[in-house]
Amino acid sequence: MEKEYHEGMLAGEHLAASCVGTAEGTIAEDTTATESKRIVRYQDSDGNIHYGIIEGETIFQLANEFAEIAAGTCSYEGTEVALGDVKILIPVEPSKIVNFGWTFAGHAKETGGTANLKEPFLFLKPQSALIADKETICLPPIDLTNKVELEGEVALVIGKSGRNIPEEEALSYVFGYTVFNDVTARDLTKTDPQFTRGKGFDTFGPIGPWVVTGIDPTHLRIVTTLNEKVVQDGNTSEMSLSIPFLISWVSKIMTLEPGDVLALGSPSGTCPMKSGDVVTVEVENIGKLTNYVK
Repeated sequence: MEKEYHEGMLAGEHLAASCVGTAEGTIAEDTTATESKRIVRYQDSDGNIHYGIIEGETIFQLANEFAEIAAGTCSYEGTEVALGDVKILIPVEPSKIVNFGWTFAGHAKETGGTANLKEPFLFLKPQSALIADKETICLPPIDLTNKVELEGEVALVIGKSGRNIPEEEALSYVFGYTVFNDVTARDLTKTDPQFTRGKGFDTFGPIGPWVVTGIDPTHLRIVTTLNEKVVQDGNTSEMSLSIPFLISWVSKIMTLEPGDVLALGSPSGTCPMKSGDVVTVEVENIGKLTNYVK
């Protein structure tokens, strides 16, 4: 018989009260984030797709779809699988991927943008751009672009539908946070009047590997490495526009739905990638997103 849990009580005695999604290596664990949980979407050995909650190296399988999980109701079926035995998928299937540009002054300056904007530079990516952890960023043919760059970011995942959201209520619409790489054809964004082409190629939206709930997004360190060399090292505390403002602002333009992804912008240090490279974006208290370039 399934056990049903509400408001974060996800798997009874089989799960600790919290599980913190922290990164190894360059970023230290924040032991204050005791209520955070890592929610992963994955494919099992039989090809079935599930959501689960991670504790250590074990996934506790859930019977629910994302909307139910985001609403606080999860059913644990008693199935446990090893994290290393499954294929990690993109963590959500959003109706839209909203990207905020030039929210970090240093990145705005290095890409020819405007620093300290009163409103963000806004663009969208298609669903076809999304790829999961350990999947491959495919470089377009050279006649389309010859300068593809990385941009490590924090992204948030919306948990409930909202429109015209008041700024003071904005964070209550967030389910959790994940890692994002806003891959960009920089030569095209330099010439096109809007960014759809330069941002929208297939595989230009690595995301994952999971969503972490219950963390403070206002002071998260972002470290991007290219072939193990640090090329970006920033912090969400450096953003020129607050996260509640960004959520509220975009909700006046479009209705936000559960599972929608809002990528919050990149710190300085964007740089080109080439075939054979390995890029890793690591965000404090969330984890590492690694992709291969071909």
